[in-house]
Amino acid sequence: MDSGVLLPPGEPSTTSKPGGWPAALFLIAVEFVERVGFYGVQGNLITYLTGPLGLSTAAAAAGVNAWAGTASMLPLLGALAADSWIGRYRAIVAAGVLYLVSFGMLTVSSMVPPRQPQPAASPPASPPRAAFFYATIYVVALAQGFHKPNAQALGADQFPRSSPDSIASRSSFFNWLHFSMSWGFIVAVVALSYVQDNVGWAAGFGASWAMMLVSLSMFLLGTGTYRIAEQPRDRRALARLTEKLAATARTWTDRVFRRSAAMDDECLLRPKEQEGKGVMVKLLPIWMTSVVYAMVIVQVSTLFTKQGSTMDRRIGATTGLVVPPAALQSFVGLAIIASVPIYDRAFVPLARRVTKHPSGITMLQRIGAGMAIASVAMAVAALVEAARLRAARDAGLVDSPGVTVPMSLWWMVPQYVLLGLANVFTMVGLEEFFYDQVPDALRSVGLALCMSIMGVGNYASGVLVSAVDWATMRTGESWFSDNLNRAHLDYFYWALAGVAALEVLVFLYFSTRYVYTNKRELVM
Repeated sequence: MDSGVLLPPGEPSTTSKPGGWPAALFLIAVEFVERVGFYGVQGNLITYLTGPLGLSTAAAAAGVNAWAGTASMLPLLGALAADSWIGRYRAIVAAGVLYLVSFGMLTVSSMVPPRQPQPAASPPASPPRAAFFYATIYVVALAQGFHKPNAQALGADQFPRSSPDSIASRSSFFNWLHFSMSWGFIVAVVALSYVQDNVGWAAGFGASWAMMLVSLSMFLLGTGTYRIAEQPRDRRALARLTEKLAATARTWTDRVFRRSAAMDDECLLRPKEQEGKGVMVKLLPIWMTSVVYAMVIVQVSTLFTKQGSTMDRRIGATTGLVVPPAALQSFVGLAIIASVPIYDRAFVPLARRVTKHPSGITMLQRIGAGMAIASVAMAVAALVEAARLRAARDAGLVDSPGVTVPMSLWWMVPQYVLLGLANVFTMVGLEEFFYDQVPDALRSVGLALCMSIMGVGNYASGVLVSAVDWATMRTGESWFSDNLNRAHLDYFYWALAGVAALEVLVFLYFSTRYVYTNKRELVM
C-alpha cells in the first residue's frame, strides 16, 4: 500500500488486528492499574510535602498545583511525539519504562530519614533531598505525559469511524474508561494512602512501583489484540501544529464570533477540509472556558485533603480506626462508579428517544451540565468549611490547630460526590470532544489538549492561592493560614463557586455558537 503514511519502526502492524471491545477492555484494565500507581503519588502528595519535606500549607498547595499542572501539560509533548514520530504504541511502552525508573527513584528518596525528626512537625528537608524528590516526581509527570493521551487514544482507535456502531461504542468506551480509572483512584487514595500514613512512605511508593510493573506487563501482553491506526512519520507535523497554535493565539478573538449560514453549509459539504482548517480556532473558546472547572477540581487533592486532616476521622467511637484524609477522595471515584452505569445504560437510551442523538445529548451539552454541578459543589464546600470553623470556635480550639475539631469528616462527603458526578459529565465529555473534533492523525494531540485544561487549571489555582495568601496576609490572617482554624477556606470556596457559575454562562454562549466538525453532532 502506497498511501504516503508509514508506521514508525517497531510499531505493531495493523494487519489482522481485530480491535473492538476485546482490545478496548484490555486497555481499560491497563488504565486501572496505571491509575493505582499514579494516584499513589498525587493523592497524598500534599501530606508528604507538609510532613517529611516540612512545607507550609500554602507552599505545599502551590507545589502540588505546579506539579499537577505540569503533569497535565506534558501530555502535549507525549502526544506530539506519538502522532508525528514514534506512534502511540511505542509511546506507551516508553512511558512504562519512565514510570519504573521514576517510581524506583521515588522509593529510594523516601527512605532517607529527616535530619531532626520531631513528633509535632517536620523540619524543612535538606536542599539535596528536596531537589532529588522534586526531580523524581517531575519524571513521573513526564511518564504520564507519554502514557495518558496515547493510551486513551489507542483505546478509542479500536472503534474506527467505518464501524456502523462506532459513535455509540466510542462514547461508551470513554464512560467505562473513567469507570475503571475511578476504581484505580479509589484503591490508591484508600489503600496506598493508608500504607503511606501507617507503614511508611517507602512502602507506599514501592507499591506504586509494583503497580507500574503490572501495568506495563499487561499492556505488552495485550499487543496481539490492538488495532493500531496508521500514523504519519513526517516530523514537520510538529512544526506545523506549533505554528497553528501560535497563529490561533493571535487570531481567535477576531474569528470566534463568525458564525453564518455559509459556515454551516461549508461544514456540512466539506467536513474533511474543515478538519484541517482552523481547528484550533474552533476549539480554543471551549478550552479556555473549561479552565475554571479545572481550578475547582484540583482542590480535591490539595485544600480539601488538608481541611479533612483537622476533623474527626474515626470510624466508630471504639474501633480505633482512623481514616487517612486523602482517602475521602475515594468518594469522587465512587460517585463516578455509581453514575457511569446509570448514565450509559439508563440516561443515554432514554435521552436518545427524545433527542434522536446517538449519545443521548451532545458533547457540549454534557460538558456544560458538569460545569454547573461543579459550581454547586464549591458552594456546598464553603458551607461545610464555615460549619467546621464554627465547631472549632465553639470548642475553644481556634488557637489549638493540633487538636481534632469535633466535627465528623463525613460532612465533607457531599462535596466530593458532587465533584465526582461533575466529572462524569464534564471530564468524560471533554475527552470525547477533543478526541472527536481534531483530524484523525492528531487525536492523541486532541486528548492532550483536553488534559492541558487540567494543567492550566492547576497553574491558575496555584497562582491564585499564592496571590490570595499574599494579599490576605497583609490585611490580617491569611485565608490559608497554617492554623486552619484561623484560616478562611470558606471565603476561597465561595469565590470559586461564583467564578464557576460565571463560567457556565460564558460556556453556554460559546457552545451554542460552536459548529461541530462531524455532521452527527449537529443534532441539538
